[in-house]
Amino acid sequence: MSLSAPSERRRGNVRETETVRPSRFDESGRRPAATSSRWAARRLNTPTPLWGSNGVAFGPDGRLYAAQFLAGQISAVDPADGDVEVVVPMDGPVQSPDDLAFGPDGSMYITDLVPGRVWRRSPEGVYTLVSEEVKVPNGITFVGDRLFVNEMRMNGRLMELFPDGRDPVVLTEGLALGNAMQVGPDGCLYYPHMMTNQVWRIPVDGGVPEVVAEDVHEPVAVRFDQGGVMLVLSRGVAGFVTRVDLHGTGSRSMITTGVVGLDNAAFDEQNRMFVSSFASGGVTEMYADGRTREIVPGGFDGPFGVTIDLGGTVYAADHYRLASPENADGGEPKPGLEQPGGVLTHDLLHFCHGIAADNGLLHLTSQYGNVQTYDPERKTSRVRATGLDQPLGITVGTDGTLIVAEAGTGRVLAIDETDTVTVLAEGLDHPVDVALDAEQRCYVSDDRLGTVFRIEDGRTVAVAEGLGAPQGLAVLGTELFTVETEHRTLRAVSLTTGETRVDARDLAVGPPPGVSRRTEPALFVHGMPGSPRLFAGLAATPDGSLLLSANGEGTVVRLSPLSDSS
Repeated sequence: MSLSAPSERRRGNVRETETVRPSRFDESGRRPAATSSRWAARRLNTPTPLWGSNGVAFGPDGRLYAAQFLAGQISAVDPADGDVEVVVPMDGPVQSPDDLAFGPDGSMYITDLVPGRVWRRSPEGVYTLVSEEVKVPNGITFVGDRLFVNEMRMNGRLMELFPDGRDPVVLTEGLALGNAMQVGPDGCLYYPHMMTNQVWRIPVDGGVPEVVAEDVHEPVAVRFDQGGVMLVLSRGVAGFVTRVDLHGTGSRSMITTGVVGLDNAAFDEQNRMFVSSFASGGVTEMYADGRTREIVPGGFDGPFGVTIDLGGTVYAADHYRLASPENADGGEPKPGLEQPGGVLTHDLLHFCHGIAADNGLLHLTSQYGNVQTYDPERKTSRVRATGLDQPLGITVGTDGTLIVAEAGTGRVLAIDETDTVTVLAEGLDHPVDVALDAEQRCYVSDDRLGTVFRIEDGRTVAVAEGLGAPQGLAVLGTELFTVETEHRTLRAVSLTTGETRVDARDLAVGPPPGVSRRTEPALFVHGMPGSPRLFAGLAATPDGSLLLSANGEGTVVRLSPLSDSS
């Protein structure tokens, strides 16, 4: 698919040219944000073709291959024009690719992090399982015809694997979260310890590992350019890249790229450096002075929960970060910004899914099982609850009480101002989102039961049944709205008569059309967070609009009521 197909449109008597960019949901790039006779739908940011970007490596064809852990797919990127082609689809045998490398015969080797597998994909597209003995496999590299993999866990191992089926050989143990690694000019393997901010090396034939660099800022990948210079990527907000002199004094220099959540890098034959981002996706060329050139635009990895504060800023919980559409006030585009823009990162808040704004604060749920209150001005957090089982949707009552859908236990919880947790309802199958009406009555969606319930004195009463995997919930006046992810529709439910109607169709939620995820994702693997469950959030705005997290294409969509709808 091409990322920059020009088309024409008319605005009044003026003909304009716009750039049509295919998304991960729609190869044509022309899919409307929604189809509705009651709502005008507008994207607040540009769709993206990648579900985040993790390991990257150049293939024999000169294209840059990007693993997308969250989606379970790998795409090939043409660095010349940004063209993107899905090569390893999300409904194939690979579940959660985190890194990749190419062997001498052109085969692609993939670390499949969540199930703990390493795969070989032949040039003909045939998949072979290389190993199931690596726990949380992440970094992978070839040295000649020899294959090495490390583990992203505490006390992890660095191992040599053998595609012919021989038993793995452990070179060393004790890694404090390994990640992207590479052989250096001296023939040693260099790899980061993410938890201790160190870079280590070990001879490829085994031996005693040694520390190469201490106090490296949040190291996530160790890479060597074509001249043998070592560069260490940092996974933080600033996008630091540190050059380390291995041959002289050990001096360092650091550049700031502004690429949030750097994950990996690859150098082409001209020694051009291309980087990926687990937080914002995309592919970026990075110059030696820190300047960057966007090859594939980034965007949301999800998004999941969505909310709007009193000042009109739209926030999204995007799994790895708190972010906003660039046109964050959610109003009409500013002059000169007729097309939706990009995404702004406020902070890296790992594994956040649900979000609710409240008087300048943001309440968030986390895949870690936490609920926290975050101050976006001070960038400080207050933990409200821990040890929950898959908390997802969250809302806040007029008295400040937080209401949380705890999907893993089938409960709805309340957290008061003293952080005391009480159970409002239990016995549900998989509650996803919660919402309150004007009378502070609580509603909860259960996407496995296909039902939206109202909670009355600890009991659940069905408000709407037979729905297609309802998730996001929002209340506007006397109507309740929910996103039916199975049908990709927005359904309205009258809270006075119980009548329902479909208000919008063709929502870009869930996997692309024709693709189905194979199994429920593993939320934790050896103590490390696994893949998130897709969550299509919905929020009401003060002016009577709705905000939808269109996680299928990576956008926030604003649905504004049409004045002549009835």
